[in-house]
Amino acid sequence: MIFPLLLMDRDLVKACWHCKCPKCRVGDLYARGLTLDLRERCDSCGLDISRSDSADGPAVFLIFILGFLLVPLALLVDAVFGWPLWVHAIVWGVCALFLTVGSLRPLKAYIIALQYKHRPSDWGE
Repeated sequence: MIFPLLLMDRDLVKACWHCKCPKCRVGDLYARGLTLDLRERCDSCGLDISRSDSADGPAVFLIFILGFLLVPLALLVDAVFGWPLWVHAIVWGVCALFLTVGSLRPLKAYIIALQYKHRPSDWGE
């Protein structure tokens, strides 16, 4: 079986990392500022972005992915270094917060791009 990351469209992932439009990959997907509010339309190609519906998918994926990564890492660090619980709470709380805030916008952009790619009829295309 081929590793799933090898099957991903690299240009699509790059556009989503920069939070660009799934159609033209040039226009901004989000409104200005640190917000998760989508623009109504792409400034570049005019795609109606308001038709997208990622719902809670990105947040659920992040819960599973970060839980899968951070919990074993915290257990490993505890076994090797034996940190007190308050240090674990601070370190892993800050790590989880920064990873969540930093990756929620690109992950939401990726879910929207996958919807556009695999269900173009939902977009009126």
